[in-house]
Amino acid sequence: MEALKNAIECYRVFFSATLMPMNVQDVIIVLSRPAESGNVGAVCRAMKNMGFSRLRLVNAAAGEPLRDEIVRTRAIHAVDVWEQAEFFSTLEEAVSGCALVIGTTRRAGRRRKDYSLTAAETAALLRNQRGSAALVFGNERTGLEDGELRVCNMAAHIPASASFPSLNLSHAVQIFCYELFLALQTSPEHEFFTEPGLGKWVPLGQEGIGGLVQSVTGSLEDLGFYKQPGRADQERFFRDIFSRAGITQREAEYLEGIFAKAGRLGRKG
Repeated sequence: MEALKNAIECYRVFFSATLMPMNVQDVIIVLSRPAESGNVGAVCRAMKNMGFSRLRLVNAAAGEPLRDEIVRTRAIHAVDVWEQAEFFSTLEEAVSGCALVIGTTRRAGRRRKDYSLTAAETAALLRNQRGSAALVFGNERTGLEDGELRVCNMAAHIPASASFPSLNLSHAVQIFCYELFLALQTSPEHEFFTEPGLGKWVPLGQEGIGGLVQSVTGSLEDLGFYKQPGRADQERFFRDIFSRAGITQREAEYLEGIFAKAGRLGRKG
């Protein structure tokens, strides 16, 4: 009986783990044939900004070998991503354990994929996936070649101007990691970073807008602004523009202070 209980518990742990939603640690950034040491360092920084840490490089010494000191200089405080990076000879080896492999490319063609997701669509897809996923980026000059894209299960791209659609490698990684971070953040260490003292933009509701309007027009009335009829029209005017502006409580208080001071100065005069 005890053995049966242990077996049931093992199966429970196994299946609960396989059903857990994907998070940033399940996403692997793969650079195939990277050529520029500075770009690799910038990729490390882009990844760490968004909470990603798993980097794999394929055939990195195909051209000029990457220079460690340059990578570290460009990575700045993300050197740990570079130090933990894994190196592979082929793309097949780098993605062999991944449940889903996504190749990033701006090019289409007969030997390319039938369709391509945007970075935002890719993030939405992975939010509902299980297991691990590899996001593959090609060489800075050539992008992913046909053979490399065939290793991938699907393609993804970043919408850009037709006049110049090619993005810098680290910029492309940053955009994908940003979209994935928004979609996959699941733990406190990957929550949004906010500068101390900064809050969220919360526009006033109609009740708050109404109070502000009364305060503003009341101050104007103290200044003798409404010797002729017209306050009701101005109240509608202020209400509409304050509502469209999405004014916050703090901004409303600031405006009230300005008009109140103007009223006091007018009465002294």
